[in-house]
Amino acid sequence: MLCGVTENPPVPAFDLIGSRYDESFVERDVQIAEAQWLIDQLPAGSRVLDLGCGSGLPTVKQFVDAGLEVVGVDESSVMLDLARAHAPGATFVHGDLRDLADLGEFDAVATFFALLMLPKADIAATLRALRRLLRGPKLLVISMVQGDFDAFPVNFLGSPTTVTAYPPDQLRRVVADAGFDVLDLREFEAEAEPGRIEVQLYLRATAK
Repeated sequence: MLCGVTENPPVPAFDLIGSRYDESFVERDVQIAEAQWLIDQLPAGSRVLDLGCGSGLPTVKQFVDAGLEVVGVDESSVMLDLARAHAPGATFVHGDLRDLADLGEFDAVATFFALLMLPKADIAATLRALRRLLRGPKLLVISMVQGDFDAFPVNFLGSPTTVTAYPPDQLRRVVADAGFDVLDLREFEAEAEPGRIEVQLYLRATAK
């Protein structure tokens, strides 16, 4: 940094992407089905964390409509403004995905395509922290992208960011090492943005 010059912090990628994220996704059937599986396991009123909730669509709204008490966390203030409009019955927290202090306990956690924004070391630490927040049925549902890279620089919808990906067996091992029993892990091909197909991993687990 030059003397007398203040560097502005980088703008979160999803502040730049905003509503284009929802517009880009044409295939969300599996995400909706995974959230519904979580809903089916929980009594109404259960407390659920959506970590990396984005615009609140579809998951936060789906949880609120099912009668769950929902907390959504995201680092993008732009996405959270959208989420408040889409799911006004939820509580939203603007913050780093790794900062889980003061959120309280939860019956379940969902984190769809959010942990992949973190380096692998931080993903492992965040999973361990999530394990400590869980009570009751202690359910976890996550989705990631299949691959084998760590904080790899990419352009997503025209905005620079970094993404992390695991092979299926490695993702299963990372989640298990964080204190979870993996119930199911499945792979699906989906159009992540217009013209680009990726393999997505959906994992269900319960904390030990």
